[in-house]
Amino acid sequence: MSDTLARPADAGGSPRSNAVVAVLALAGIVVSLMQTLVIPIVPELPKLLHASASDTIWAVTATLLAASVATPVVGRLGDMFGKRRLLLVSIVLLVAGSVVCALSDSLAPMIIGRTLQGLAAAVVPLGISIMRDVLPKERLTSSIALMSASLGVGGALGLPTAAFIADRFDWHILFWTSAALGAVAFALVLTLVPESKVRAGGRFDLIGAIGLSTALVSLLLAVSKGSTWGWTSGTTLGLFATAVVVLLAWGAYELRTSQPLVDLRTLARRQVLFTNLASVAFGFSMFAMSLVLPQLLQLPTQTGYGLGKSMLTVGLVLAPQGLVMMAMAPVSAAITKAKGPKITLMIGAVIVAAGYSLNIVLMSEVWHLILVSCIIGAGVGFAYGAMPALIMGAVPATETAAANSLNTLMRSIGTSFASALAGVILAQMTTTFGTTALPSENGFKTVMAIGAGAAVLAFVLASFLPGRRTAAAQAAPVTAGQDERAEIAEASGAKA
Repeated sequence: MSDTLARPADAGGSPRSNAVVAVLALAGIVVSLMQTLVIPIVPELPKLLHASASDTIWAVTATLLAASVATPVVGRLGDMFGKRRLLLVSIVLLVAGSVVCALSDSLAPMIIGRTLQGLAAAVVPLGISIMRDVLPKERLTSSIALMSASLGVGGALGLPTAAFIADRFDWHILFWTSAALGAVAFALVLTLVPESKVRAGGRFDLIGAIGLSTALVSLLLAVSKGSTWGWTSGTTLGLFATAVVVLLAWGAYELRTSQPLVDLRTLARRQVLFTNLASVAFGFSMFAMSLVLPQLLQLPTQTGYGLGKSMLTVGLVLAPQGLVMMAMAPVSAAITKAKGPKITLMIGAVIVAAGYSLNIVLMSEVWHLILVSCIIGAGVGFAYGAMPALIMGAVPATETAAANSLNTLMRSIGTSFASALAGVILAQMTTTFGTTALPSENGFKTVMAIGAGAAVLAFVLASFLPGRRTAAAQAAPVTAGQDERAEIAEASGAKA
């Protein structure tokens, strides 16, 4: 068992370091592809799977619930038994789920396959944590920013690719493609990525894992299905009540146990707490765009504000956003090194808020939406590169994967609430065309305004983060060894 960082002695630009970064980023892209893979065929799922529309939506919901459970649990297991090992397990689950979906022609196997795919959601936080342990410190900030950007790149490139495949080939090819990419990622990780020597040791907190999973599933199920079941229905209110009660009991248990699943005392540190709160706001803000722009593009031109485009066009419009996120990774890293991740996060929030504000007045042409998505993508790229640096500047090396996984979970919770709130707004603010009620232009503008407000909230929360000198001082007590403390603070951009 080791409490020190296992960094190689090679130079920052060595082929070995470059290969590790490239492979981990590829793994992140492959997993994020999985999240957008099914979007083009969602309207066709009832016919393809011979089931009702209300039942086939579980092919999406199952992935969300599985990811919420797996992310914190797999992160903790990675800290205990090896981050690379759990990364490989996650990719195997992704491949297995893709194969099950590719072989399915009915609802049950599709839900099983999508659940297995969701269990791979911890790949990005695991990859970031591996980078902290094995890369030279001069490569760390830029590599983390690149790994974080892989989420946006995979999602942005996956949508047009999936739409193209769904339009021209049998829909099963979508999942065979996912399986093939996962197999390639597995082979590359197995061959080129070293295992971290950093271990937390101890025993796994099974009771804590069950409690947190129960609370998260109850919360996210109520949020994602509330509009279908009714927000005041007994089922929805019961799930919300279950989430609150179980979460309170879970928190009390975690504070008493000697080896908790989540160290709530570390979580309460100002740098970790406000980073996670800002992550919820950013997750909310980012998803608002993903919901509004595709609908604006696809609504018929007769509405006066819809652009009447196909799903393939939607994907092509959103694709540049992912490339912008990737391009912003080195810029985000440079600002983090010069000014600290707090400033980078605040800059990202301002850019996202500006993008949404611009979208309120520019939404009548395709190039308007491309411009807006790129601006928002740039802001998200800044923010997503800064968040892991902030987290790792305040937690010990033995808790990196668990802390990063929890931060990823916070973003997912934000996106879930954004989906629910935007769905309510667009369902209430409608315009009737013939016999069909469609979301109104003011409804979309309202969602955009809320997205801008969420970005402003993230800015305000980020302003409460400690400055560079304070952050370095806070990081010191939670890490082992004076040399490691200095290295962590410097690598995260938190050292003066």
